[in-house]
Amino acid sequence: MSATHKDFGAELILDLHDCDAASIRSRQKIDTFVRRLCRRIKMKRFGEPLIEHFGHKNPITSGYSLVQLIETSCISAHFSEGKNSVYLNVFSCKSFDPADATKFCKEYFGAKMVKSRFIVRK
Repeated sequence: MSATHKDFGAELILDLHDCDAASIRSRQKIDTFVRRLCRRIKMKRFGEPLIEHFGHKNPITSGYSLVQLIETSCISAHFSEGKNSVYLNVFSCKSFDPADATKFCKEYFGAKMVKSRFIVRK
């Protein structure tokens, strides 16, 4: 399923669980990930990614957060070190293949379990 030219855009929402601990704790791996994801789904990055580590008072919220603007919207993700999980959103007014994006993200972070939702925005 993908958005049509009549729709505003689409949003892929991924919950990636039981990820490779080293990958979700590495700023460099997260930076490389978002650059590769943009190339993979043919999105043009707008500026550099914002990647910050915070939320240290709670092990569930402690970890990196990522925001990458793209010319057609943005990619955002939150990396929970306490859960070894990634919560990722890809929102774009340009169509992309959600199954391919999901496969890439799952493989990159070594996720053992993925919950995926795809929403067409009207």
